[in-house]
Parts: sequence; C-alpha cells; structure tokens
Amino acid sequence: MAMPRPTAAQLAYGSCTVIFSTLALLLLSQTSSAVGIAITAVAALALGLLVAMTVPPPGKRPAAVEQPAPEEPVRASVSAPASTPEPVRERAVS
Repeated sequence: MAMPRPTAAQLAYGSCTVIFSTLALLLLSQTSSAVGIAITAVAALALGLLVAMTVPPPGKRPAAVEQPAPEEPVRASVSAPASTPEPVRERAVS
C-alpha cells in the first residue's frame, strides 16, 4: 500500500509552521550555540510535521448526520377579526 501524497494545503501549513516557529523559538531563546540552534530546528520540524498531518484531506469530510426535527403540536385556533369585516361585494352579471 503506497503512502498518499501530501496536499498543497498540508505542504503550505507545514512549511509556514516550520518557518515561523523556528524564528519565534530562536528569538525567544536567544541561543547562539550550535546545539541550541539544532534543538530549535528539530523542534520546529516536529511541530511542522504535526500541523501538516492534522490538516484534513480533501473530500474525506465526515457526513453531516441529519436529525429529524422535533415534532411540535399543531395548535388549532380561531382568531377574532381585528376590525369589522368588510361587506361582501356581489359581482354584476353582464
């Protein structure tokens, strides 16, 4: 069974995560040693991989489950006229 290829969204989200998290970690840690930079790079790559793998693949969205609408009782009511009814007009037969 072959591995599925990453989608463009997975590549984009993963790459952006690696770049921005590397910059943020380097700025926050203010490290200048090679070991610190290597640890930061590995942590950023792991975070980028995690983000890329959590992007849902296209077309595999879970189907929405339709639930029947709750039945409401039918209320039969006769409303009183708001004003006096208009007289019925008879049509003249020609």
